[in-house]
Amino acid sequence: MSGHSKFANIKHKKEKNDAARGKIFTRLGREIAVAVKSGGPDPAANSRLKDVVAKARSNNMSNDTIERSIKKAAGDINSVDYERIQYEGYGPSGVAIIVDALTDNRNRTAANVRSAFTKGGGNMGTTGCVSFMFDEKGLIVVEKDAKTSEDDLMMAALDAGAEDFTAEDEGCLITTAAEDFSAVREALEKTGIRMMSAELTFIPQTTAVITDAEDRKKMNKLLELLDDDEDVMNVYHNWENEDEE
Repeated sequence: MSGHSKFANIKHKKEKNDAARGKIFTRLGREIAVAVKSGGPDPAANSRLKDVVAKARSNNMSNDTIERSIKKAAGDINSVDYERIQYEGYGPSGVAIIVDALTDNRNRTAANVRSAFTKGGGNMGTTGCVSFMFDEKGLIVVEKDAKTSEDDLMMAALDAGAEDFTAEDEGCLITTAAEDFSAVREALEKTGIRMMSAELTFIPQTTAVITDAEDRKKMNKLLELLDDDEDVMNVYHNWENEDEE
């Protein structure tokens, strides 16, 4: 994107997540609880849980913590019933935004997300207003490793069913169709390839540039407010020059 390293941007975001690990773990615990409730506590028989566990590991959650979260979710029949909701809207300069949330109170979450959009100079839209501008894909990020050549990694990814493979100086990005993500991730795991991150995401078809400095500040504020909301799991947008602020 405009000369920027996608790998570097992803790595920067991961480092920010690592710095706020407690918040990330809380969100992952909620995702684990939802997955266990929907398909049971055995990752081998619950593909959704298996994907969440892989995501948790890529965010440095220990196996002990993951197992405790699964046991807690499986043993607490009176646990909070979370609902997954997606909100869509526009930020400053027409930036398209998708907000993925897990909530036990739809009214509270909707009000908080709407407030974030308003305070950040944007506006929340109706369902479908921007999602058509994104493609849901699996995204696997692998740091370069002396033990695995770029060619070997590319062949392993493509043989496993990946759609695309992009190599950059620091690492590689592997893109899959959403329905093939689990199979590709599992195939790569079996080869011993270490992944920096692996998750389903929304990739914008086109990007938006914010040229006005004040609008960039507003957009950053909007993203910060959404990040501070414990109900918000992920935020996807098409702001191209995000890291210039």
